[in-house]
Amino acid sequence: MYKKLALGISVVFQPLVIPTLMVVTLFYMVPEATVVPKGAKWAVLLLISFSTFMVPLLGLVGLRFSEVINSLQLPERKERIYPLALVSVFYSMTLVFFDWKLNIDQLLIVTLGLVTISLILLTLITIFWKISAHQTAMGGWVAIVSVLSIRFNSEPLFYYFLLIIVLSGLIGTARLYLNAHRPSEVYAGFVLGFGICFPVYYHLLIN
Repeated sequence: MYKKLALGISVVFQPLVIPTLMVVTLFYMVPEATVVPKGAKWAVLLLISFSTFMVPLLGLVGLRFSEVINSLQLPERKERIYPLALVSVFYSMTLVFFDWKLNIDQLLIVTLGLVTISLILLTLITIFWKISAHQTAMGGWVAIVSVLSIRFNSEPLFYYFLLIIVLSGLIGTARLYLNAHRPSEVYAGFVLGFGICFPVYYHLLIN
């Protein structure tokens, strides 16, 4: 039962989902944080979800069917390198498209840029060490919500921040329960994502 629950948490909150949830946070938890018109937010969110979730997921499924990888869960470190590199390419293309073609909001583009940088560093680290992609994504999300909570100082946002922290703990625990990572790999992943996103967001919104 607990193993199924841990697996369910890992699948539902897989790293590819988190960028979409970050944008949901920007658009709907703190609507004043961006200049994206209200009527355009849903379309932009769908485009981001398509390019950062659906397209990479289809790419991973393609790798699985072509037997480049043995499992979508990517239990082995060496098996993760090529999929992570492929997703990094997809994310880089998304960033270039939003920056050069749309350029609709600075904070949105910065967010996509931070996610892409985190992913590229994650890929490079994975060449030598199996760091947690789940916690890298969650560390970035926690960092973004923490700075937004400081900047906009609303009670709902504070409780949302607490919810994200609890969720991060649940995901980290799930990864450990499944023996997908050692504790050091989970902690390092969180520090990587948080360490990249927090200083940039803090400088942009508070300094």
